[in-house]
Amino acid sequence: MKKLLSILLLTSFFAHSQTNPAITKWLQNTTITGNYYMSGNSTAISNGILVNCQQVRYSATSVYVNATGMPAYKVGPYLDNNPNQAGNQNAIFKLPLNPTPNTGTATATTGGNIGIFINGVAMFDFRDGVAWSSTTNAPCGGPGNTACTGTPSWYRDAIVAERPGFDCSKGHPAGTNYHHHQNPSAFDMDLVVLSNVCNLYDADGLYTINTTQHSPLIGFAYDGFPVYGAYGYANADGTGGIARIKSGYQLRNITVRTHWADGTDVGDGPAVSTTYPLGYYREDYEWISHAGDAGYLDVHNGRFCITPEYPNGIYCYFATVDANHNSAYPYLIGPTYYGNKTGAKVTTVTETTSTYTPSLGLVNSYLENTEIKIIPNPASDIVAIQIDGLVVNNLKIDLYDILGKLVKSTEINKGQSIAYFDVQDVYNGTYFIKISDGINSVSKTIIISK
Repeated sequence: MKKLLSILLLTSFFAHSQTNPAITKWLQNTTITGNYYMSGNSTAISNGILVNCQQVRYSATSVYVNATGMPAYKVGPYLDNNPNQAGNQNAIFKLPLNPTPNTGTATATTGGNIGIFINGVAMFDFRDGVAWSSTTNAPCGGPGNTACTGTPSWYRDAIVAERPGFDCSKGHPAGTNYHHHQNPSAFDMDLVVLSNVCNLYDADGLYTINTTQHSPLIGFAYDGFPVYGAYGYANADGTGGIARIKSGYQLRNITVRTHWADGTDVGDGPAVSTTYPLGYYREDYEWISHAGDAGYLDVHNGRFCITPEYPNGIYCYFATVDANHNSAYPYLIGPTYYGNKTGAKVTTVTETTSTYTPSLGLVNSYLENTEIKIIPNPASDIVAIQIDGLVVNNLKIDLYDILGKLVKSTEINKGQSIAYFDVQDVYNGTYFIKISDGINSVSKTIIISK
């Protein structure tokens, strides 16, 4: 009888646990492969690597995600002489299904993977592997520098120092491990564009920011708590409308680097200058309490709040940006985790699991609630079809003439956000763009005028 009761309880748990976003929100794919750019060539090349996640399994306590680490959006090139290309990670990520807060000393984030995006791409913290050696009074770590000795006091910020090496989607590889340190949206989607890499090597990101909607769940930290995009409910209880969720960190008012924000006297870093501007190092920031303002985040870059996926509330990290939608420190998670860090890459799964198979029918109202932009309209040469938010189904995009004849076709795959039609060879007139997810479809009118 006891054995039967255990089986019934376990079965009940599995049935209930399938509503857990840590199981259901991954973008799965077993057929579509990725593309990359080579420097000097604006035509993307197939890399033959499956994109997004290939399998999701779960036990009573953990979720296991098999992923290549390759996104559906185009990657590269890396214009800082990075010789690497994004490659197949063939990874298994293990995350806790029921994350718990750390009531002891907070665990610091480290170099390398600190979480995973829902498309299987690695999540990194602020650092790029280079620090300042107070002994040699020079950079240490990273290509071309001597190794760091001891524990450096000044760690370089990748977002500032490596901007020329980020592709259009704000990612780059460490070895072959393609990753994001920051909000995974394209540079040219920001309100103020900080990099012109998209001009020649156009790509999109995991999602596009929509200031009128709660940003999507875009990943999970290694402590199991969810990571959201840049916008959320203004108040933690789900009220107040939609607002940009702000980092609680700000740049310090310093001209020399001799002390940390808490007053600790440390080995000197380089003075603030045009070569080493304020913000070039993590320790240039200080966290400020904004008591009573739920729109600001805590020292871990998160808060306890209600979200669409967690109506009862959960601790959430946010991919913070400033008013111009440029990345804002600490970007994703950190410099410490809120919860107990138990997630990691593993080589095998040693416990009994069930496989989660997503159902297209679960998101059959997706297109009805999605803002679709056709830019420009009228158009003369190139038409962009932009899907706001996160694309969770593969979309077929068809261009029809006014008589219903199919003129051109393309796709936006899950984990992408933009597609294009070249209409230079299309006659002037009125056309219709049909967007279909296999269940529902919507149509938009476009005028071609040259």
